[in-house]
Amino acid sequence: MPGPSAPRRTVLKGAALAGTAGLAAAACSTESKLGHAETPTPTAPVDLGAADAVPVGGARLYREERLVVSCPAEGEYKAFSAQCTHAGCLLEKLEGTVGDCPCHGSKFDVTTGKALRGPATVPLPAVPVTAKGGKLIAGPQG
Repeated sequence: MPGPSAPRRTVLKGAALAGTAGLAAAACSTESKLGHAETPTPTAPVDLGAADAVPVGGARLYREERLVVSCPAEGEYKAFSAQCTHAGCLLEKLEGTVGDCPCHGSKFDVTTGKALRGPATVPLPAVPVTAKGGKLIAGPQG
C-alpha cells in the first residue's frame, strides 16, 4: 500500500547524487569567487638554477617550483605561475612558448601569461625573476 513517504530507491538515489555533488564542489574548491583558480606565488626567493637553462627566445617549465620562465632576449627573463587559472592544474608541457594544461585543454602564452584557449580566460600571474651570478632567482627580491 503506497504511502506519502518516498520509495527507498528514490531516497538512495538522492543520497548518491548529493554525495556526487559534494565531490564536484570539492574538486572545484580551488576556484575563487572570480571564477578562476587561486595561483599562489612564492613567498620567499627560489633558486631555479642556471640562467642559461632557459633558451633565448624560448621557455622552461619548472614543475616542482610551479613556475614557467621565458627568455625573450639575452639576459632578460619573465616568470609566471605554472598553475592554470581555470582550475589550478599544473601546466604539463611546453610547445615552444605555449603552455598546455592537461585538465581541460587551456593554453597559455608563457612569454606574456595570456590565456590563448579556454576554458581559462585569466592570464597566468607574473612572478618576479632576476638573474644573479648566473642563476635565476624567482619570487620576492630582498
